[in-house]
Amino acid sequence: MGCSGEGPAAEAVNVTATSAAPQAEADDGLRYISLSRPLMGTIFRINVVSTQEIAEPAIRAAFAEIARLEDALSEWREDSEISRINREAGRAPVTVGPDVLAVVKAGLDVSRWSEGAFDLSWAALRGMYSFPPHEERVPSARDLRRQLPLVRYQDIIVDEAASTVFLRRAGMAIGTGGIGKGYALDRAGEVLREAGINDYMIFGGGQVQVHGQRGSRDWRVGIQHPRQQGQNSYFAALEATDVSISTSGDYEHAFFRDGRRYHHIIDLQTGLPVDKSMSVTLLAPAGLYADALSTAVFAMGAERALEMLRTIDYRAEAVIVDGNCRVHTTPGTDARLRLNVELRDGLLPDCTP
Repeated sequence: MGCSGEGPAAEAVNVTATSAAPQAEADDGLRYISLSRPLMGTIFRINVVSTQEIAEPAIRAAFAEIARLEDALSEWREDSEISRINREAGRAPVTVGPDVLAVVKAGLDVSRWSEGAFDLSWAALRGMYSFPPHEERVPSARDLRRQLPLVRYQDIIVDEAASTVFLRRAGMAIGTGGIGKGYALDRAGEVLREAGINDYMIFGGGQVQVHGQRGSRDWRVGIQHPRQQGQNSYFAALEATDVSISTSGDYEHAFFRDGRRYHHIIDLQTGLPVDKSMSVTLLAPAGLYADALSTAVFAMGAERALEMLRTIDYRAEAVIVDGNCRVHTTPGTDARLRLNVELRDGLLPDCTP
């Protein structure tokens, strides 16, 4: 639910370079090149179709941009702008740079659109749950009653002219875990395009951004079955280009206690894990909004979320698996969605609520 990490680390994971068009009559030097690097508490992977000479410095520059954003957006670094905003809650506005201002403004947009199902001030609940194995923790009802009133996006005040952010009440906190990685994908994509790379796929923490094509077709992004694990656990795929895709699911950072599944996406009215959805895959023009909207749609449940997507002044599409294993889609996914399984009366097979 937040950005984390200890800073730049060397690229060492999943480095490949293969021919981008093996059937071509002449080798034009294009290769499918992939580099990975741990950042923001996850692994970012950038895949491009380009020449080796252009790709490697461009990818490293994109990673450097993500690392720069981590410095500003991290909730865990005491000197980050987000941490300064949280320290000054109830006291004074904090001057921020354009990146934090953009993230906070987008977070407030989605908070309003979803009527608080996504709320940028969720971080007042940080630390109440713990998900690592053997360290699981569930907060008491008393603790939730104490903290939930501090989750209120209406008390986040942005002054664009002064470039400041102010949290009205002491104890409030904003968290970028549900929005920051999407923005990082946007900025990394800009770096690649400025270097002349138009065909790429960037992964980072449940977010994917695709641009251009891989060979002669659009990029293909799998959608995981929420109740299956492993390499062949994708029940569908989306063929897409020039779009960001974000997935939220109840199967990550989860444990069972007293017959209930506890996971990291919280109903901000009750403080308990959302039980209306199993997974949401959302497509949007920008990662900044895809990241936050996938969380909002998950928390709202299919009926309310589909109505929101129909009415907001922002183009987004979604594939939703609800809490009863039923698959819902928006009209814009019809030409892009490729099912790997046969739905039974709209229900996902091999799925248990």
